[in-house]
Amino acid sequence: MSKNKIIRGRPAWGPVVEGYAFVCPDSIVGWNGADVKTGVVTEKGNVHYGDSFAGKIVVLPCSRGSLGWSDMFRNSEYNGVGPSGYVFTTMDSKCGTAIFNTRRPCVADFPAGCDPCVEIHDGDYIRLDGINGTVEILVPAEDKSFI
Repeated sequence: MSKNKIIRGRPAWGPVVEGYAFVCPDSIVGWNGADVKTGVVTEKGNVHYGDSFAGKIVVLPCSRGSLGWSDMFRNSEYNGVGPSGYVFTTMDSKCGTAIFNTRRPCVADFPAGCDPCVEIHDGDYIRLDGINGTVEILVPAEDKSFI
């Protein structure tokens, strides 16, 4: 994705937050998918196995697994290691519950042909506007001048 490209979805929860993208194109399984005390993904085979989502903006297609999925993010938030925001390709009930419980900004339900898990890359520095439903790439991950 190019710098300052904006993708639009449905605003799900405000306000605006900026941070690094943590993209999981296969989501994270809900039961024991992450350590809620550290935010580290513990799901074997996940592209982010061993990485922490703490303080990052997670980009997921939707929830995956058990009803414990939203609890995983709620408990991470309680332990101070939750994401700073959420981008969901498609909102489902477990995603909605996670957003309600964590009160973190979210943009979801992108139009056909716009997949945030493809458009946004790991490490992109993004601005998520949960009020207006936009996600903007401020600095692409490959732009090392930001660091």
